[in-house]
Amino acid sequence: MAESWASSPEARARMQSNKSRDTKPELALRSAVHSLGLRYRVDARPLQALRRRADLVFPRAKVAVFLDGCFWHGCPVHHTVAAANASFWAEKVSTNRARDSDTDAKLAEAGWVSVRVWEHEDPVEAAERVRAVVHERRA
Repeated sequence: MAESWASSPEARARMQSNKSRDTKPELALRSAVHSLGLRYRVDARPLQALRRRADLVFPRAKVAVFLDGCFWHGCPVHHTVAAANASFWAEKVSTNRARDSDTDAKLAEAGWVSVRVWEHEDPVEAAERVRAVVHERRA
């Protein structure tokens, strides 16, 4: 078995327990967007050729919504530096941010709009922002 990237078995267990979808912030955003009358696809690829998934996808409007975690994506307000394996986590967050930028650029090249929502944002306010973009794109 390969050596773990985690600083301890407990840290590894915590990281493995993180869900990739259906998190509390994601469910709150989905509920708020749904209550505005918008329908969407969940955890889907906006572009089949791009191996990246958006949390909410509006195919007809070509809008992809990403709900970014403050730690994983380096939120300028709430991101904290990891105490253990600091260089590993700094590189991980840097790589995530670069991939996010690349995803946004590739979607834009294909005529899509990316909406980025931080996990700490109010879901109702974020849903209103999503609605405005979707409605603008449908017009």
